[in-house]
Amino acid sequence: MKKLVIATALLAAFTGNFAHAEDAKPEEKKPDNEVSFNAALSSDYRFRGISQSRLQPALSGGADYVNNPTGFYLGTWLSTIKWTKDLGGDGNLEVDLYGGKKGEIVPNVSYDIGVLTYYYPSNHLRPNANTTEIYGQLGYGPAYIKYSSTVTNAFGAPDSHNSGYLDIGANIDVPAGFTVNLHAGHQTVKSYSFLSYTDYKVGVTKDFGFLTGAIALIGSDAKHGATIADTAYPTPSNKNNGKSALVVSISKTF
Repeated sequence: MKKLVIATALLAAFTGNFAHAEDAKPEEKKPDNEVSFNAALSSDYRFRGISQSRLQPALSGGADYVNNPTGFYLGTWLSTIKWTKDLGGDGNLEVDLYGGKKGEIVPNVSYDIGVLTYYYPSNHLRPNANTTEIYGQLGYGPAYIKYSSTVTNAFGAPDSHNSGYLDIGANIDVPAGFTVNLHAGHQTVKSYSFLSYTDYKVGVTKDFGFLTGAIALIGSDAKHGATIADTAYPTPSNKNNGKSALVVSISKTF
């Protein structure tokens, strides 16, 4: 709770100088029901700072539905992965299934609450890698604070119910159509302090119309030692899946 209070105070300070709501441009009215699709190619699939693809390229894609009058939404997202095999299991695919409700509390202050399941077909890990989280997010302008908590074991770790992830960030529009992406997070794995860590991201995104490009410096302080036994998130050759690196991606939403 103390971490959450501190994070909230930092978020308020960070957003204190953002433009007031009266400076925002009026938005075009959206249809009641919207469906969109997305696809992407990235040089590495990073989830909370940790590579899920063994520091190698990944393909991903998904679909989203939102009912704009109510703010209810449903979606799915898929990506190629390698980490389940690295832990002695099987499978090379992650399937995310999620749903929730988002909206505005007062002008420029938003919320987002929901549930998300990470499904790993044929992962054969014991305990199973499949994980379900509930989450809640508050936003102010381009900044946000979000907390996620597992209601199952966390990604195959035994006795890890109620593991949590605190996420603070902002996506700030700047001149020439660029968006600066800032993020800091802390993953806590219940019963496994060795697996807990802090991660960060500093990047920029630009929509070119036909494609969106992004580049970001992503990393973490996840433990890395001389052997696999001393490394929290290793590759089979004991490379550090949480090391700092530039990640480049191209994506398309349609």
